[in-house]
Amino acid sequence: MTAQPAPAAASFLIGTARLHAREVAAAAADSSVQVVLSEQALEVLGRSREVVQRAIESGHKVYGLNTLLGSGRDTAVAEESILAYQVQVVRYHDSGVGGLLDAAESRATVLARLIGFSRGGSGVRPETARFYARLLNRGVLPAIPRDGSVGSSDLTQLAAVAAVAIGEGQVLSPDGPPVPAAQALADAGLEPLALAPGEALALVSANSYSIGVGALLLGRLLHLANLADTALALSLEATARYGGGGNLSPFSAAVQAAKAVDGQAVSAGNVRRLVRGGWLEQDNRDTSVQDALSFRAAPQTHGAFRWQLSALEEALEVELNGQGDNPLTDLASGRMVSGGNFQPMQLALAFEALRVGLAHLGISSERRIAKLYPPQRRIRQQHLAAARDGAALEREELPGLLWYSAAGLLAELKTLAAPATLGAPTLSADVEDHSTLAPLALQQLERSAEAAEKLFTIEALTAAYLLSRAGDGAGDGDGDPGTPGPGARPLGAGTGAIQARLARVLAHGAVGGLTASALLDTARDALHSALAERATGEGERHDGEAHGRGEAAQ
Repeated sequence: MTAQPAPAAASFLIGTARLHAREVAAAAADSSVQVVLSEQALEVLGRSREVVQRAIESGHKVYGLNTLLGSGRDTAVAEESILAYQVQVVRYHDSGVGGLLDAAESRATVLARLIGFSRGGSGVRPETARFYARLLNRGVLPAIPRDGSVGSSDLTQLAAVAAVAIGEGQVLSPDGPPVPAAQALADAGLEPLALAPGEALALVSANSYSIGVGALLLGRLLHLANLADTALALSLEATARYGGGGNLSPFSAAVQAAKAVDGQAVSAGNVRRLVRGGWLEQDNRDTSVQDALSFRAAPQTHGAFRWQLSALEEALEVELNGQGDNPLTDLASGRMVSGGNFQPMQLALAFEALRVGLAHLGISSERRIAKLYPPQRRIRQQHLAAARDGAALEREELPGLLWYSAAGLLAELKTLAAPATLGAPTLSADVEDHSTLAPLALQQLERSAEAAEKLFTIEALTAAYLLSRAGDGAGDGDGDPGTPGPGARPLGAGTGAIQARLARVLAHGAVGGLTASALLDTARDALHSALAERATGEGERHDGEAHGRGEAAQ
C-alpha cells in the first residue's frame, strides 16, 4: 500500500491586501499555520528601507535613527556608535514585569508586528521581516512579560521580542520554564539578527501586543455575545413555565425593524431561532403582556454590545492595516516623518467601551437569575418535605447560592467598567505627557470577559436546571402538581438541545460530587462546544443554500 503524503500545512499570506482581525487571530491561535511574506510585501519593505538609507546618508537628524529617544530626542548619536546603539535600545526597553503571555498571545504579538513591517512604515530590511516570519514558522515564541506598556507603543512587550531576535531574552518552552533565546535560536537553525541603523526603534515602537492579543480577545467576545443570547433564550423558556412570562413580542422582526440599532436584530434573531418550534411560539399560550426589562429590552442591550464589537473589529483593522511607526517612513515623499500614529486611542477606547457594555449585559443576566430563584426554593422545600416523610434527602443538582456568585461577578463587572485609560502619568521629562493605556484597558477587558462568561453560564445552568424539573410538579408558579409535562410544552429545537446537554452536566455533577467551581467549568466547556457546533452547522447550511441557488441559476 502506497503511503499517502501528509497534508500541506495551512499558510497565512501577508501581502499588500487588507488583512482582517479574525483571520489574524485564527493564524495566531494555530501554531501549525505557516506565515508567508508575498513578493509585493517584500518589495514594499525594500523601498521603505531605501528611504531610511537615504536619510542616513543625508546626515540630517532623524528621531531614533541618529538621535536618542524620549527626552533625549535632540541629542545626536555618534555615527560610530549607531550599531551599538541598536543593542542598547533593545536592552533598555526590555523592562517588562509580571506573568508571561501564553503561546498564542506571544505568537499574536509577533505576527502583528510582522504585519506592521509589511505596511512599509517601519523601514526595516526585508531580511528582518523574514526573520520574524521564521520565528513564527519554527515555533520560537518569545517569553513576553505582560505588564510594562502605557500604550504609547507596547515598548516593553516588543523589546522582549526584539531581545530574542538578537539572541538575548528568553523563549517559551512547551515542556517547562523559558529557555535562553540563544539556545532556542540554535535549536531552530537560526542565527541571531544583527540590527541595522534605526531597526531597534522600529522593532519596539508599535502596539502589536494590544493589536494581536486584542484580535484574539475579539473571538472570545464574539462567543460571549452568542452565549448571552443563549442564556437569555433558556431563561425565557424557564420563566414561561414558572412565572407566566416568556413573551416573544419584543423579539419580533417588527420591533427590530422599527429602530436601526446595529446588532439588535442579530440578537433577537438568535433568540427566535433557538426557541423555534417550541411552546413559546404557540399563539394560545397564556403569557404576561410584558416581561421585566431584563427580558423585554434584552435585544437592545445585547445588540448594543454587538455594535461595540463591530467598533472593536474596525479599530483593530485600522491598526493592522495602518502604519503606526514613529518616525514614519513615508514612501510617497521619500522622507522619514515624526508623528503620533503610535497612539492607538481608537483601539483603547473600544476596549474601554466594551467593559461598560459587558457590565450592562451582566446587570440584565443577574436580574434574570434572581427571577428564577423562587422556583428553586420551592423545589428545595419539596425535597425537604419528602425527606421528613422518611426518604433520603435528594442531592441538589444546582448549587443553591450560585445566584450569590452571580451577584459577586456582577459587582466585579461594574468595578472593571471604570475608565482605565485616564490614569497614565507624565513620563520622560514631560515629553511623553499623554498615553492611551491601551494594554491596561485590554487586560481589564480580559478580566471582564472571564467574569461575564461565568455569569452567563450560571444563568444558562439555572434555567436548564429548572427546565429539567418543569414536569415534576414544580413548574407552576404555585407549585401545582398538575402542571403539564414537557411533552405538552416542548422546548424550542435550539434551547432543547442545549438544555439536554446542560442537564447531563448537572446530573454528572450531582453523581460525581463536583464542586460548584468544577460544575461551572464543565458547563462552560459544554456551552462552548454547543455554540461552536451550532455555528458550524448554520455555516454549512448557508453554504448549501448558496450552492443550491447557484445551481438553480445555471
